[in-house]
This record gives sequence, structure tokens and C-alpha cells, in this order.
Amino acid sequence: MVNNSAVEVRGLHVVRGRARVFDGLDVDIASGRITGLLVPSGCGKTTLLRAIVGVQKVRGGSVSVLGMPAGSRWLRRRVAYSTQSAAVYDDISVRANLHYFARLVGTDRRDADRVLDVVGLASHAATRVGDLSGGQRGRVSLATALLGAPDVVVLDEPTAGLDPVLRAELWNTFRRLAETGTTLIISSHVMDEAARCDRLLLMREGRIIADTTPNALLADTGASDAEDAFLRIVQRDAAHPVGSVSAPAPLTRRERRSGS
Repeated sequence: MVNNSAVEVRGLHVVRGRARVFDGLDVDIASGRITGLLVPSGCGKTTLLRAIVGVQKVRGGSVSVLGMPAGSRWLRRRVAYSTQSAAVYDDISVRANLHYFARLVGTDRRDADRVLDVVGLASHAATRVGDLSGGQRGRVSLATALLGAPDVVVLDEPTAGLDPVLRAELWNTFRRLAETGTTLIISSHVMDEAARCDRLLLMREGRIIADTTPNALLADTGASDAEDAFLRIVQRDAAHPVGSVSAPAPLTRRERRSGS
């Protein structure tokens, strides 16, 4: 059987501080699709994204991306990550930021101009990033993630702070990228964005409590919209926990002494 997974997570154990975030998490993410990660705050969403891009310290298990261990040198230009906080320089222009990051990923200025158009900031190219709104700064950060046409793009709440029109435009961009074969992993707290994904992962207390599609989510819960469906899944899980492992157990005294 041909493996069509861009990301494979097996038995992932992560401890942060005194909290056990994951205690044996398993999940596969398909290639060339938009996978939405929908979670309440504090349930391990950013930790999972960091593990996928290879910047999260793990206690055990494995994460592979495109058949290689997450964080491998070979993946540096094939996997892009845009964090919740805009990772750009405020004291220089939008264009200067993109030219700088283009050099880092080994692409050229034409690619910088391309991604400016993709995120709708061509008219602000000469503007100092520090003078932009929060939503615009986030789009500059997103543009840097799209430089070099990566195979896997990991986006942590990329539409936070954007108005409905800009959110719709970005989701149209995400769809066009997926249609060219790019794998997108997008976290969001905006439930209406669930319908724009090909696949949905709902996480609670360090576990995947639903691995489904937008249509199947509504059909399974009998809800009329994604927000109501999500609440019903959470309530169902609270009553009858599901998942490959139980909720993360408290750390033992020995584990707390050993650190993360």
C-alpha cells in the first residue's frame, strides 16, 4: 500500500514544565490536503505543531515529515512554519523583510514579490512593518512561510485578528496551494473555518477526540454548524473519553526531578 501521509506521529510523549502534554499520541496527516486542527486553548495545539516542524523537545515517540525525522536538515526548505506571533522585523519594510528571508531559504526577489501578491500586501511593500496593523503583520509573517514553495506549510492561527473579507481571501489562497499539492496544517479557534478544511482533527487534553471531515462531523453529531458540533464532541468525550491513550497522567516525582 502506498503511504500518502505527509506527517506521521507515533507514540509522542511531551512534557512541558510539570505538565504532561502528550502521553502516546498517534496521528497521520495526509499529503496535499488542508488539515484543520481545532482545539480549546491549552490543549497542546502549539506543542503538536512545534513537534511537526522539529523544534519541540520530546520525551519519547517519533514524528516524521515527508519520510524524514521532523527537524532534519533535509526538511529545512521543504517545511515552513508560521507562528501565532509575527516573526518579522518591525524596523524595516515589508519588502526588505521578504528579501532577507528569501535569501535565507535560497530563493530570489521575484519569489518575494510573488508571496506579497499571495497575501495581498503588494500595496504595502514599502511600509515599515512596525507601522502595520496586527493583522497585516501576521500576513507578512505568513508570506515569509510561503517563500520557496515549501511542500508542507504549518500555520498556527494564521487568520487571527483579520476581518471576514481577508480571512476568506487567505482561505482561498490556502485552497489554491492545496490544489498544487502543498500540505497545509492549520490551527484555528474560528469554528466556521472548519468547513474550509479537507480533514479535521479535534483535540482535547492531549488526545485526538475526533478525526473526521466537515460533512462527517455534522452528520455524526446532528449539529447544524461546526461550533455546535465541536461542543457536542467535547461533551461526548467528557462523558466517555476516546482516543488511543487515556488523558495525560500527572507527572511522577521522579519525572518532575528529571525535567523535560
